[in-house]
Order: sequence, then structure tokens, then C-alpha cells
Amino acid sequence: MIDSDYLEIGQELHRAKRILIASHIRPDGDAVGSLLGLGLALQEAGKTVQMVLADGVPASFRHLKGSEQVVKRPSGEFDLIVVVDCSDSQRTGEVVSALGVPDINIDHHITNLNFARLNLVMPNTVATCAILAKYMPLWNLPITPPIASALLTGLISDTLGFRTSNMTPEALRLAAGLMDLGTDLPELYNRALVRRSFEAARYWGAGLSRLTRQGRLVWTSLTLADRSPAGYPGNDDADLINILSTIEEADIAMIFVEQHGGKVKVSWRAVPGVDVSAVALRFGGGGHAAASGAVIPGSLDEVQGQVIPATLALLEIA
Repeated sequence: MIDSDYLEIGQELHRAKRILIASHIRPDGDAVGSLLGLGLALQEAGKTVQMVLADGVPASFRHLKGSEQVVKRPSGEFDLIVVVDCSDSQRTGEVVSALGVPDINIDHHITNLNFARLNLVMPNTVATCAILAKYMPLWNLPITPPIASALLTGLISDTLGFRTSNMTPEALRLAAGLMDLGTDLPELYNRALVRRSFEAARYWGAGLSRLTRQGRLVWTSLTLADRSPAGYPGNDDADLINILSTIEEADIAMIFVEQHGGKVKVSWRAVPGVDVSAVALRFGGGGHAAASGAVIPGSLDEVQGQVIPATLALLEIA
């Protein structure tokens, strides 16, 4: 299925003239990198491309060429709709829901619903950007230095700097190949994983002050009220979850981030051998064995009351 679909995907990309590319809400480096990498390559191939992220491009990725082109809502008509780094089309923030079934779905999440007409889903691949770095040359799409920088950013981000448990020699070879094309890995690494704004650091403080442990589970929360004193403009956790995942005594780390509209964003991180994707899927989310998420209706207390026991139960059988 992958072999036949990847060939047809290449044909569809070259056949289309006006292409919409979208990715998920609260975009991370892989979402931004795959959106820009494929979008810029298609522009180089002479296509009219509209790149859409419902939440826009986070500040930490606005240095990437093409980020200024990304809009929050699609406009006009398209003869091809592509969704990248998304396990289901609703995670685009309804960007594509009014346009019908997407034509192409390129992703690496194990919980992907294969929701498009053509699906290139590779759960054993470290990042959607890795899929594109492998297949774009086979589709006769160019990888210029700006495109390589976008793709390498996705590889760096989703592997936390090449240190996640699903890292492979192939992923390292893809990264080396992108470096050969003119990217600056240390700079991209620094921007994606190291630098933080003063506001983000203050926001972290609110979450760290609530850090709780029960057995091999640690968790904390960030409320809507925490954002204002910190001056933090986002609706995410500013990557605090990746700090919690470094705690030695924890097999699973979680963070609960209160959202507008009576919802809570939950993120899970797990050590190798513990699969949190199933519990995320149970609550309407998805992701990978070691890193998953869900947006759950309810107050912070209500959602914690459901999710914490379910996650503790997972640890008991892990």
C-alpha cells in the first residue's frame, strides 16, 4: 500500500496546479517543517501553494524561510488538499473539514486514521519531515537549502535532538544529507530546542511549582490564569513537558494545559517500553508510544480526575 500510494502521491502532486497544505493545531517543529518543506518545494516546481496553520507559526520557527507565507484560514479553490503530520483531519482545527476528504495524508503517527484518499503513513519513521526527506527526491521535488532547513528542523524537533528511543541510522543519514545541502544544524538545534523567551521561562515556573508525583507518574498543570502574569501568549505548555520527561524517578510524565472553551490539552511522555498512545486514544487523542496528546472537554479538575487514574492503571500493567 505504501509503495503504490507513494507513486500515486508523486503523480498527484505534479498534476495539481493549486495546492492547499495544512497541519495540526498548536504546531510543533515537525508540523511547521513538513508544511514549509513540502510547500516550498512545490512552489519551486511551479505550483500555486497555500500553507495553512490554524494557530499560525510559533515564534521559535519564524526564522524559517516561507513562514511569513503561512495563513490561518484557507481562501480560494484548490485541486489538491494535502495534510501533513496529522493523525486525523480534525486536528487541523477544521481547516480542511469544510473542503471534504483530503486528497493526501502524509504522517508518522501510529494512531493515524488513514483519513485521506491517498495515505502515506509510516509509524516507524521518526518524523513526517523524515518521510518527506526520503520521498521528495523520488517525486522529483527539489530540496534547496531553505527546504532542507525546514525538514531538518522537523527531524531535530520530533527526536528531541536525535535522542528519542525510535532513532534509527536512516534518520541520522537523512539528517546528514540535509546538512550536505547547506543547512546549519547547530543553529537549527538551538532555535528549536534550546532558546526560550523570558515569558516562557516564567510560565514554566507556574507549572513547576505544582509538580506532583505518585509512584512512577509525575504531572503538573498550567491554567489560563498563569499566562497573564507570565506574559506568555501561547495556548500550549512552552515545551515544559520535555523538561518533566527528564525526571529520573518517572516512567510517565504528564502536563495538563487549560484551554479556552472548557477544554484541557493533555500531553504524555513515557520511557521506552511504556506505550501511552492507547490511553491518549481512549480520550480522543493520539500520537506515539513515547509521546501522545489529547484535547479533552471539561474543567482542569474533571479532566485530571479521569486521566490520572487511567494513566496510573497503565503503569500497573506496563
